[in-house]
Amino acid sequence: MRITEILKAGYPSFSFEFFPPKTPEGEADLWAALQDLKELRPSFVSVTYGAGGSTRQKTVELTRRIKHELQIEAMAHLTCVGAGQAELRGVLEELKGSGIENVLALRGDPPKGQNKFEATEGGFRYASELTEFVKAGGWDFCLGGAAYPEGHLECASKYQDLHHLKRKVDAGAQFLITQLFFDNRYYFDLVDRARSAGIHVPILAGLMPIQSAEQVKRFTKMCGVSIPNALLDRLDRHAHEPERIHELGVVHATIQALGLIQGGAPGVHFFTLNKSTATREILAALRMNARL
Repeated sequence: MRITEILKAGYPSFSFEFFPPKTPEGEADLWAALQDLKELRPSFVSVTYGAGGSTRQKTVELTRRIKHELQIEAMAHLTCVGAGQAELRGVLEELKGSGIENVLALRGDPPKGQNKFEATEGGFRYASELTEFVKAGGWDFCLGGAAYPEGHLECASKYQDLHHLKRKVDAGAQFLITQLFFDNRYYFDLVDRARSAGIHVPILAGLMPIQSAEQVKRFTKMCGVSIPNALLDRLDRHAHEPERIHELGVVHATIQALGLIQGGAPGVHFFTLNKSTATREILAALRMNARL
């Protein structure tokens, strides 16, 4: 089913993001997590690329298995990194042949060891160009795009970032998923600015349950995302207490998700890091408190 059709149902969407593991042990752990989360009846699941597009084939295969073996709607990420048009066309044909209906079109991060994104010869520089390519190629995918509540790290201003977002939507993005954030005000500000700019597609909120103080600091620095001072203080205070960090992450993400849904967000997309425990606890708490 197309994600735009799922979002028309009139109730909040809850979805999960996974990444293709690199080892057999990782694959076993991921499949166990997927089996656990299947019970929560997610609206859909997305599968990322590895750094620099390094897991492209695994992304296609995992997305296919989730859709057909687990009977969960699945979306494949597709990036511009390290791929020319011929390779991208091949991936899109594989996805089409696998019965995949949903694709998240992204520019992608530079490969490891590179500080600046460089377009592959014959490839694309921006997600908007990739989106145009998919639409022009006649593939009938439901296309998503990324949005950045605090602005993209490489953009000089939120105004410039909003301009790029509008280009993505005008190119054919039918829904958006945000980068992670820890203060809901950033999400609602983004939605207000997007609507004022003529962007009217659904904007799903991306949340990452905190599982490690060191890990979340590394991620936020890499993505240009801020951590509220009060939350940062608690993380520092309990940095070496894994159980307390887990509890703190679940509580904060639950409060965030509840506030987002009550404020009108059409859905929440959880960046699971291939783990199920925190997401299960958050969604159970949400459904108990909000009767979702």
